[in-house]
Amino acid sequence: MSASQSINQETVLDIKRKSVSGAFSYMVRTMALYGIGLVSSAVLAAYLSVQDFGIYGVVTQIIGLLTFLSDIGLASALIQKKLDPTTAEFRTVFTVQQILSWLVFLITIGVFVSGVIEPKVGRDGAIVLLALGFSFPLASLKTIPSVMLERKLNFSKLVFPQIVEQLVYNGLLIFFAMKGYGVQAFTIAVLARSVIGVTTMYAIQRWPIGLAMDRRALREMLGMGAKFQLNDFLARIKDQLFYLMLGFFLPLKEFGYITFAKQWSTMPYQLTVQNVIAITFPTFSRLQHDKGLLKKAIEKTLFFITLLIFPMLVGMCILIIPITHLITKYQKWQPAVLTFILFTLSIGWSAISTPLTNTLSAIGKINQTLKLMVMWTILTWILTPIGIYFFGFNGVAVAAMAISFTSVIPVFYVKKIVDIQVFDQVWRQLAAASVMGGVGLIMLPLMNTSFAFSGLGAVVMGLVYIAVLGLIGYKKMMTEFQSLRTKKSPAVSTQIPAV
Repeated sequence: MSASQSINQETVLDIKRKSVSGAFSYMVRTMALYGIGLVSSAVLAAYLSVQDFGIYGVVTQIIGLLTFLSDIGLASALIQKKLDPTTAEFRTVFTVQQILSWLVFLITIGVFVSGVIEPKVGRDGAIVLLALGFSFPLASLKTIPSVMLERKLNFSKLVFPQIVEQLVYNGLLIFFAMKGYGVQAFTIAVLARSVIGVTTMYAIQRWPIGLAMDRRALREMLGMGAKFQLNDFLARIKDQLFYLMLGFFLPLKEFGYITFAKQWSTMPYQLTVQNVIAITFPTFSRLQHDKGLLKKAIEKTLFFITLLIFPMLVGMCILIIPITHLITKYQKWQPAVLTFILFTLSIGWSAISTPLTNTLSAIGKINQTLKLMVMWTILTWILTPIGIYFFGFNGVAVAAMAISFTSVIPVFYVKKIVDIQVFDQVWRQLAAASVMGGVGLIMLPLMNTSFAFSGLGAVVMGLVYIAVLGLIGYKKMMTEFQSLRTKKSPAVSTQIPAV
């Protein structure tokens, strides 16, 4: 074996070790965050009114649009950069983001002072907007330390500030919501989270903070960053701007139903997909020159994401019905059940398409990602109003479900570059989750009668999923789990192992 081969092998082993350990630690820590978020959402759904959810939904959509102004894709360009960024490049990105984030804060002050949104969200909602605006400059302070940790694939340290932030945010949110503060609880929690998050991040990852404006480096990064930002811009038009218009167009109560359904339906996505792609983006970037390793990495990503998310989505679609029947404080959410189920099922497609669009971005094929985002944006703006016309506020989720089927298109884009086998990675999980859902539907009348039977139904569905998956996919699962081992086998020391 040549020296170069040995170095390459050790590099791949290091990437694999950091990616696998990062994914595991990320998932363990995120399970804690998921539990915290679940408890918080459950309490808020009980103590906040439907209108409060609508107000917060409108405010967060405004902030989502303003987020676009605080970043021009430079952080993503730093992560995707092949060579290690210089101190001047780090400081240049830091300087630009500080300027933009303070601009966002000034815009929120202008919106607050003008009183333009108060007729819709009230004074308390406008103050939440102001608090979220102030959080932008603080959040931008975390960008460079986060980029440094991501480039080093040090995900265990990267996630720790998120845990601290969520504990503080959700703890205060629950406390003040139960005290009857209503929407004001968000203001207190947002400000506390911002301060704690910055403090924790800098305690973990320090850097020679400073201001700079390296024009050459900025032009170079903007070339890639602009494409990332254009993609983000389209996403904002598709999501935040569109939902903001819905918030002003629909009655606040109906928008509250949509906000509740969307927030709860995305929890499995946040737990699995979002956390995995946070790891795979820098990992895929490092592997982009080796199609064989990249293929294996993509396929394993799809396998493990769908292994977790499919049963979660099916279980949520079944259990939402007895929950909104048996818990008195949740009965107000019964009109949102259909919207919740449709949003939840549509995420099943996202579990496949998001890792693939993330792959395209990670390997520099941002043009394909832009084409996909243009398509999804146009479909959202065309089909959703039609859905609302025929189905009322439920039409938003009907349109989302219809659009989700176009997520098969990223498969063809990626297959042109890497010959991935998508169906073989997901069909076992899909079959097991379908059987699990069928059992849940059979047990649903019984589950609606008591908490005990609801709990029993949840356990039975989980066991059915495991049993069916073991029956049709035991060999596949063993192969995939064994491939995660990061130790080099002496018997195959001359081979580059699978990622």
